Amino acid sequence: MSTTNPIAELKRLGQSVWLDQIDREMIQSGRLARYRDAGVSGVTANPTIFARALESSDAYAEHVIRRLDRGQDPESIVWDLLIEDVQAAADVMRPVFDREHGGDGFVSIEVSPEIAGDTERTIAAARDLQRRTARPNVMVKIPATPAGLPAIQARIAEGANINVTLIFAVERYVKVVEAYLAGLEQLRESGGDPRRVHSVASFFVSRIDTKVDALLERKPQLKHLLGRAGIANSKLAYEMFTQLHSGARWDRLRAEGASVQRCLWASTSTKNPRYRDVMYVEELIGPATVDTMPPATFEAFSDHGRVQLTLQKDVEGARRVLDELAISGVDLAAVTQELEDEGVAAFAKSFRESIQNLPKVKVSGR
Repeated sequence: MSTTNPIAELKRLGQSVWLDQIDREMIQSGRLARYRDAGVSGVTANPTIFARALESSDAYAEHVIRRLDRGQDPESIVWDLLIEDVQAAADVMRPVFDREHGGDGFVSIEVSPEIAGDTERTIAAARDLQRRTARPNVMVKIPATPAGLPAIQARIAEGANINVTLIFAVERYVKVVEAYLAGLEQLRESGGDPRRVHSVASFFVSRIDTKVDALLERKPQLKHLLGRAGIANSKLAYEMFTQLHSGARWDRLRAEGASVQRCLWASTSTKNPRYRDVMYVEELIGPATVDTMPPATFEAFSDHGRVQLTLQKDVEGARRVLDELAISGVDLAAVTQELEDEGVAAFAKSFRESIQNLPKVKVSGR
């Protein structure tokens, strides 16, 4: 029987595994520490995940009731609880951060999705979250919306660690890297230290297939393309990553200690039961990347994941998949724009619902 640890093998090949989950029970029970010891080197979450935790976990109830009883408003309670969770998770991940000399061990917290269209408010909110979390291994998430891009650049220029989220299109990703590089250049010009800045660019993978497959189901002659768009799109993004982190401009930044902005593969759980449950992990393995997995995907990959360098294999085949989709009338640009709009709206809805539902939180026996 093989004793190979798939999670350790990913690390050996240059890919970090982050957990796409955060809640108070997980932290307090020691479960997050056990994930860390099993190879998880970071944590991400989003408003939907946190709203679900608030609704389903008893760990928040006493804290909520106590705050409501003293007249604190629900929105500030939600932020207080989330910041407390992020601080506690960052403390759990701090040994990884220290061992990796600041290159890993991050926990992400997202600015309010309700301000995704407002650059200045996003910058202010990102600064505030960095200040309130007060941990060196916290990354603030800023969405890659048109209004988010200048906010990303501004915060990188101020020396912050930023997780750029809700990326779907390769064309938008190019602008994300530009914001990162320009921010690093501004930081350098102002006398800051690029060595202290780390960033990831979070590509959402399976959601693309969910949307594209729905279009392909109407075209039986294209069934061979089912479940292939998300991975193909990600492979071309990684090809762009290698191009954008090379050449004279990047060499100057690298010479001063700048780190690459790693691609992070998000939405890696398989939504379609017809597909292999670890498909999105297995097909996107490559150096200088992060794969963020929900607990179920982490457990499945730990159990039966196959590990080999796949991210740079058959990039031409990936290009042909996207070309064939385009020829067949699937407008990937329209699909990715829809996904961005829906992603912002869904996160904003979850955030608002978590505030509205807060007074309904029940305490056992009360």
